[in-house]
Amino acid sequence: MNLREKVTDWKNRLKDRHMLSIIVVLGAIVVGFGVFTYKREQDIKQLSENSYNMAFFELVDYVQNVEAYLAKSLISTTPEHGAQTLTHLWREAGLAQSYLSALPIESVELENTSKFLNQVSDYSYSLSRKNIYNEALTEEDLNNLANLHNYSVELKNTLIQLSSDMNEGRISWGELTKKGNVAFAQQVSNISKDSFSNLEENFHEYSGLIYDGAFSEHMTNPERLGLTGEDIDEERAKQIAKEYFGVDRIEEITSNGFSENGNIPSYDLYVKLKNEENNATISISKKGGHIVFANYNRDVGAENLSTEEADEIGKNFLSQKGFPNMKETYYLKQQGIVTINYAYNQNDVTVYSDLIKLKVALDNGEVLGIETTGYLNSHKERDIQGAKITKEEAKKTLNKNLEIKSESLAIIPTEFKTELLCWEFKGTVNESDFLVYINAKNGREEDILLIQNTPEGTLTM
Repeated sequence: MNLREKVTDWKNRLKDRHMLSIIVVLGAIVVGFGVFTYKREQDIKQLSENSYNMAFFELVDYVQNVEAYLAKSLISTTPEHGAQTLTHLWREAGLAQSYLSALPIESVELENTSKFLNQVSDYSYSLSRKNIYNEALTEEDLNNLANLHNYSVELKNTLIQLSSDMNEGRISWGELTKKGNVAFAQQVSNISKDSFSNLEENFHEYSGLIYDGAFSEHMTNPERLGLTGEDIDEERAKQIAKEYFGVDRIEEITSNGFSENGNIPSYDLYVKLKNEENNATISISKKGGHIVFANYNRDVGAENLSTEEADEIGKNFLSQKGFPNMKETYYLKQQGIVTINYAYNQNDVTVYSDLIKLKVALDNGEVLGIETTGYLNSHKERDIQGAKITKEEAKKTLNKNLEIKSESLAIIPTEFKTELLCWEFKGTVNESDFLVYINAKNGREEDILLIQNTPEGTLTM
C-alpha cells in the first residue's frame, strides 16, 4: 500500500468513527478557552488601568489643594484662621499620600514624594495645635512652610504636566511597573479618553456650567429668598421658555417632569429648536416662574470676541432678564465658550451670595447657558450697616508681605448659612495672588482665597 492509499484509508476510518468531528470539537474548545482566557486577562488589565487612572487623577487634585493651603498658610495672620487652614492642609496631604501609594510605581522620586506629603501632613497638624492654643507661628515655622510650599509648586506642576501628557499614549501602566527606576518626571501613561467617555457623556448637558467660583458651597438657603411671585403651572412654564428662546426659533417643547425634591422645585422642559442639530433644556421654578437653569450646546466657531466683550454682553443680557447691578467675579474659558460668574452689587458692595453663571459663545456672543440657583436662593436687599472697622484698621491684620492691589467691601456667605460684611483685599505674596477677607465689624481674618490665573480663566481655591 503506497502513501496515498494509506492517507485515504486513514481518512475513511476517521469518517467511519466520527473522529473528524471529535477533533474539530476539541479544537473549537481549545480556541474558545484561549479566547476566554485572553479576554479575562484583558478585563483584569483594564480594571487595573481604571483603578490606577482614578488614583492618579485624585492625587493630582489633592496635591493642587496641598499647594493652595500651603500658600494660604503663609499669609494667615490670626491663630483662628491659621488653625482652620492648617487642619485642611493636614487632611489634604494625608489623602494625597493614600492615592500616591495606590500607584504601581516604585522609584526614588515616588519615595521622596511620599516622604514630602507625610512631612506636610505631620507638620501642619503640629502647627494647627499651636494655633488652636492661640500660639502664633514663629518665623522659623513660616520659613519651613515656605520651603514646603516651594516644593509643592514643583510637584504640582510635574503632576499637571503628567496628566496632560497621559492622553498621548507614550507608555502604559504595565510598562511603568517595569520601569519604576526611570525619573518620575518623565513617566507618562496611555490613559485613554475612552475610560472617561461615560462620565463626560453624563455631564454633557451641563458642560461649561460646572465651576461655581468662590463661596459657592455656602449658597443654599432653605428660605429661597430670591423666589418671588405666585405659583405657576406647566403651561405657563412652557410660555416662559418660548419667551426665553424666542417663539420663532422653537419647533416643539416637551416636559421632562416636575423636580419637586430639588433645591428649587421646578418644571424641567426639553426644547426642540428649528433647523438646528442640537436641542436645549430649561428649568423654570414653580414659584414665580423664574429661570433656574437653561443650556444649549452647539459647535462654536473661531473666537471673534474677547472675554471683556463677552462680559459686557453678559451684563446687558442679565439686565434685560431682570437681573440688574451684576458684577463679574471669576471666569473660565473652554473650547470657545466663556463661563462668567456674576455677583450682585449693592451700593458698591459685592454680594457673593447672589451668584449667577452665564455661558457665552465667543464666536458671536450668543448666551448659551444660564444658572441662577445662588441668586434665587439668597437675593434680597441687604441692610448694609457702616463698617465698624475702617479700611486702614483692617489692613493692620493683613500679612505684612501682602502687596495690596485692590480693596473694597464685600458680603460673603458662611458655612453656617449666615453672611458677613468684610473688607476684601486683593494682593500678591511671592508672585501668588490672594483675596483676604477681614471682618468689618471685629477685624477678624475670616477667609483667604488663592487666585489661580490660567490661560483658561481666573479661578479661586
